[in-house]
Amino acid sequence: MTSYEHPAAPCAPYDAVVLAGGGARRLGGADKPGVRVGGRALLDRVLAACADARTTVVVADPRPTSRPVRWAREDPPGAGPVAALDAGLRRTGADDVLVLSADLPFLAAPTVRRLLEALRSGGAEGALLTDAEGRDQPLVAAYRTAALRRELAALSAAAGNLTGLPLRRLTAGLDLTRVPDPVASFDCDTWDDIATARTRIREHGHVLDEWISAAKDELGLDLDVDIKVLLDLARDAAHGVARPAAPLTTFLVGYAAARAGGGPEAVAEAARKAAALALRWAEEAEQEKAAKAGESAKAGESEKAGESEKAEASEKAEASEKDSGAGAPGPDAG
Repeated sequence: MTSYEHPAAPCAPYDAVVLAGGGARRLGGADKPGVRVGGRALLDRVLAACADARTTVVVADPRPTSRPVRWAREDPPGAGPVAALDAGLRRTGADDVLVLSADLPFLAAPTVRRLLEALRSGGAEGALLTDAEGRDQPLVAAYRTAALRRELAALSAAAGNLTGLPLRRLTAGLDLTRVPDPVASFDCDTWDDIATARTRIREHGHVLDEWISAAKDELGLDLDVDIKVLLDLARDAAHGVARPAAPLTTFLVGYAAARAGGGPEAVAEAARKAAALALRWAEEAEQEKAAKAGESAKAGESEKAGESEKAEASEKAEASEKDSGAGAPGPDAG
């Protein structure tokens, strides 16, 4: 057994097998892959994490998914994870295969890359995540396809079939490397786990990324953009124009980017133009504000000058009256 430390080169093609046909007994028999966390079915969240797989096989009865997949089913249905993995593996052809359960709300593409890099950085036959307690998670792992087929064949020969066999019987014969990740390895076995996942994605540090990912899935978008650029644009539009200008401007940027062919570059260019316009708009408003402030100041100075002149004239009049009174003869003079 080895421990993963250094990432390897960028990932070569791989296949993915997602096991989504369990009975979910601790969820009262609910359709666990279809349970929504952050507005997305658990299965769709897992499929998003391995979206760049060459072939993705889901072992379960077919259902609507966020992207196209192949379907497989263990025989008989409900024969357990080893039998399900064998059924899925028969539909793959890549040298490396990612094996996942369908109840991983926090699995993301970077973790998938880490697993594949760990597998390819040395001579291991598998790289799996470990959870917060250090326990192996064989259904969040990348394996050498040939090694899995070897062990599956050996198990089948020894037991007669794969029904009901635990995964530890399969992984016991593999040379494994481990990648600690208490977040990505979190799975949803109970309703308490579902509640924990739903709460976490609404925390301040996660909610924006979660919302953007969910919105892209819902809209059928496969596009990575600089979120900070768009947020800065919305701020500039709200501050320099009016608050409702923020959502309207970001919508127009998206529309303009789509008309320009789409892609991160088109979004960035449209956002740059809109941001420059918002800044020009804000500068004009500041100039107008400064001009009005100048006029107001001049008016105030003029008013003060007028009041000063009036006060001076009044003082002179009073002094003149006093002077006139001092030079005149009194009533008893004569």
